[in-house]
Amino acid sequence: MTAMAHAPMPTDDEILLDYFLALEPPQGFRAELIDGRIFVSPAPDGDHEDAIDMILSQVYELSKTKMQSSGNKGLELAIWGTSPKDHVIPDITFAPRELRLFRGAPSWMPSDGVAMVAEVTSTKPNGDRKTKRLSYARAGIPLYLLVDREKATTVLFSEPKDGDYTETHLVPFGKPVPLPAPFSFDLDTSEFL
Repeated sequence: MTAMAHAPMPTDDEILLDYFLALEPPQGFRAELIDGRIFVSPAPDGDHEDAIDMILSQVYELSKTKMQSSGNKGLELAIWGTSPKDHVIPDITFAPRELRLFRGAPSWMPSDGVAMVAEVTSTKPNGDRKTKRLSYARAGIPLYLLVDREKATTVLFSEPKDGDYTETHLVPFGKPVPLPAPFSFDLDTSEFL
């Protein structure tokens, strides 16, 4: 009798990642894999997109460093433990234009070089408030801007360390949020009112 060599059985995490990467959400929806769970979100409403435009306009006009942005860029984020890497699609991903970070990038790119991600709350605000915040911090993304429409606040998280951000600057809509370098300007949040 001869022994047959067998390929190792895939782990649950590998099966989950393969399933996620093969997933084709319905038109207008997007899927993300965070902390070993798959989240599917519908297309955002007009107020969400208006807030996105207000952020983009100010960054392009006022940032001391010229920025490039993407509203649909998949990020593959390093995480701790044995779970598959998080696969997130921030509402906005910013990187210094001189890096040309998005040029030639795969669908799911690493977050190296990303200066800031921004989220505007919509159907699952707790995901933006905690789940994504922790994912971005674990990946070492320097700045996370959260426009929380339900709480009428804007929060800038900074200084990622040990799996979370150590600095939090929260203001009500109408008050400016100082964005540090490489942006180096005060974001006007009155436009979110």
